[in-house]
Amino acid sequence: MKHIRNLLYGIIALSCLAATQSCSDSKSYAELLEVENQSVNRYLADQRVIGYQPDFKDFKVGPDAPYYQIDEEGNLFMQVIKLGTDGMAEDNQLVYFRFDRYNLSNYVQGEEMTGEGNSNTIEYGDQSFRMGNTTLESSTQWGSGIQFPLTLIPLGSEIKLIVKSQYGWTAEISYVQPFLYHLRYYPGKI
Repeated sequence: MKHIRNLLYGIIALSCLAATQSCSDSKSYAELLEVENQSVNRYLADQRVIGYQPDFKDFKVGPDAPYYQIDEEGNLFMQVIKLGTDGMAEDNQLVYFRFDRYNLSNYVQGEEMTGEGNSNTIEYGDQSFRMGNTTLESSTQWGSGIQFPLTLIPLGSEIKLIVKSQYGWTAEISYVQPFLYHLRYYPGKI
């Protein structure tokens, strides 16, 4: 009986030690934000970047265009691949989009950045949101980041967009992961 009790105490002690070590390995939210900033900065260090300007009139366009910081806080950076001609999105307009997204943490670690999304497969189906509508989960689930460029560029555009977690998918905000999106926007009915 004494042997079993000592065995149980040993197991409990090892469990407590393992729990303590796993807690000490976790990072605080502030540390996760710092790692996120480092990931974005590392990716942007290999790109041409134009800092935030309140008035964007003439975006350079194409695969060699610079990334523009499009918000004051530095949570969104956009490269315009193709400028659309379908007019600006109106409030509450249905907007369809095709995307692939890449985790920028993989870029920093030198790993291959494999994308996920609906750009090249119908597996994910059509994705959409209602422009500026924050009452529908179907719109807010994608976060505010993917809608923001449509305040600056017309529908029909193709862009690359760096989105920090605060502007990303609502279900993933707590993971504090930055993503690079390759997006194409299509007009739906108003």
